[in-house]
Amino acid sequence: MSDVLVLYYSRYGAVAELALQLARGIEKVEGMRARIRTVPPVGPTHEPDARSIPDAGAPYATLEDLQDCAGLALGSPTRFGNMAAPLKHFLDSTGPLWLSGTLVGKPAAVFTSTATQHGGQESTLLSMMLPLLHHGMLILGLPYSEEALGKTVTGGSPYGASHVAGTGNDRPLSPEEKQLAQALGTRLATVARSLAAHEPPH
Repeated sequence: MSDVLVLYYSRYGAVAELALQLARGIEKVEGMRARIRTVPPVGPTHEPDARSIPDAGAPYATLEDLQDCAGLALGSPTRFGNMAAPLKHFLDSTGPLWLSGTLVGKPAAVFTSTATQHGGQESTLLSMMLPLLHHGMLILGLPYSEEALGKTVTGGSPYGASHVAGTGNDRPLSPEEKQLAQALGTRLATVARSLAAHEPPH
């Protein structure tokens, strides 16, 4: 089995729900498994404000999770049209992997949740792509051959999976949002498996 890392930060649970849908899509691909990880919140001192093990939910990510993965799905809520600080803080710690070229050639995809329909989904997705491009990763989006992309009136874009959670964070994932998140996970895992199969022996 090869692992696709689903790495996210979620404040109120919407991004975590989206992560589970991507994981379902990943595990539809034979020989591929989702490894779900999160990152701790960041406190006023800008250092992670949490113990080394979360009280509940996914474990905290390590650099080894990135090193071991065959592909990466990266998720964050939007913060003024950008990724949230805790996820950026973790990505800023990946310099050693950049120096060694560990992530070069691995496929990646991004996902997000916003309170409103026009709350910065696309800019947040694009902001998450930037460090992945610096790492030499291969960015995957959602093609319009996914019919739900042309029908959704909530989340979902060619840049990645997304969800409109509502200002009270009270909207469940729509059928189209679930479908597109799973489709992105399946696409990511399929490409990761194909690349691994053609990787030259070390």
